[in-house]
Amino acid sequence: MTDTAAQALRAATAALARAGVPGAAGDARRLLAHALAIAPDRLALVLDEPLPDGAAPRLAQAIGDRLRRRPVSQIVGERLFWGRPFHVNADVLDPRPETETLVARALAAPFERALDLGTGSGAIALTLLAERPGATALATDRSEPALAVARRNARALGVADRVRFAVADWFAGIDGRFDLIVSNPPYIAEAEMAALAPEVRLWEPRLALTPGGDGLGACRAIAAGAAAHLRRGGRLLVEIGPAQGSAVAGLFRAGGLDAVAVHPDLDGRDRVVEGRSP
Repeated sequence: MTDTAAQALRAATAALARAGVPGAAGDARRLLAHALAIAPDRLALVLDEPLPDGAAPRLAQAIGDRLRRRPVSQIVGERLFWGRPFHVNADVLDPRPETETLVARALAAPFERALDLGTGSGAIALTLLAERPGATALATDRSEPALAVARRNARALGVADRVRFAVADWFAGIDGRFDLIVSNPPYIAEAEMAALAPEVRLWEPRLALTPGGDGLGACRAIAAGAAAHLRRGGRLLVEIGPAQGSAVAGLFRAGGLDAVAVHPDLDGRDRVVEGRSP
């Protein structure tokens, strides 16, 4: 007899819980919806129905991946950010809620031309363009596979005509000046990498997580080069680790920026450093 969706959900939840996977119940629901090819908010409507053909092996594959601590977002292929779905895979960081703090600060003042350094999935740059229909952006990354993900997201969000992508190492080869420069650079110290959750440490690109050393190498490069690429009064916004606010603010000031401020995320932790070109 074919299992119902409810029976499959109970079995999947139990398997994840036994393995110590955090958030087992929520993950099981999301993966079952994925296996059924339905929106997660419709799952309750089909729990009493038998699993359709093909759903059981799809669910088994998904649960197997999750037991290996592959992130749910990579299994289902997308993650919501600022209310929009972004395609993700192992070539890019999973867009995180904390990064919405940076987007909120960026949207707090007008801009016409933005530069996103280390764009990854494009979550920051493409969200800004979706929220500001008159703006344009240049989005760069050292990884061509990451830029392929960002291009796909730009097409899906309908902003591909207003963004240009380029392979670049921070400001190398970048010409012109911008009203707004944003970045979620690698900022995890080398010594902190071993303590990361396996979903991050094993599955997300190391290049996007840590620059090595004390974790501030990327912020040093960005802070040193920003003033030469900002229009008068232009802003630089960089995401940081919660213990890096004072150090990165000092880098901004040393780079010639003023009105430097450190902004907390919704949990009250230092998350974004902002500076302005005089």
